[in-house]
Amino acid sequence: MAAVEAAPTKAEVNAVKVAGPPIDGATEALKAAHASGRRVAVVSNNSAECVRAYLSTHGLSTLVEQIAGRPTMRPDLMKPSPQPLLEAASLLGTAPERTVLIRDSVTDVEATRAAATRCIGFANKPTKQIALADAGADQVVLSMTSIAKASAALFSAG
Repeated sequence: MAAVEAAPTKAEVNAVKVAGPPIDGATEALKAAHASGRRVAVVSNNSAECVRAYLSTHGLSTLVEQIAGRPTMRPDLMKPSPQPLLEAASLLGTAPERTVLIRDSVTDVEATRAAATRCIGFANKPTKQIALADAGADQVVLSMTSIAKASAALFSAG
């Protein structure tokens, strides 16, 4: 089982070397969240090692406090399960309802609902805007540069 788990992790970490830069606005959104005093965690179905490598490669490690990666040998706990979202809230020492997740898929928005977290839907394709809203995203944005503004509005609302 350990070898089965290690293979995709190794492949993911190797893929970081050829992955492109963060999408436009993502670095700025992380910096804005960090500057506002918000604690940031990354939740991913990729391994935590992969996420760490990506953040390090792009000089973003200091902006992310925690990583909730793919649960070791428990694919049943990957998103759309709410488990990784609940783990991230726990790692940050906060209640799930005090967190905001940025998600770009309907199943991820559904996971946020199951975890009782707030959700900003990132419509990285025009066709996703309605689908993310219909799935229950608290807000939907069309660019990562809108994320800081959207998260501030969510927290000021309660």
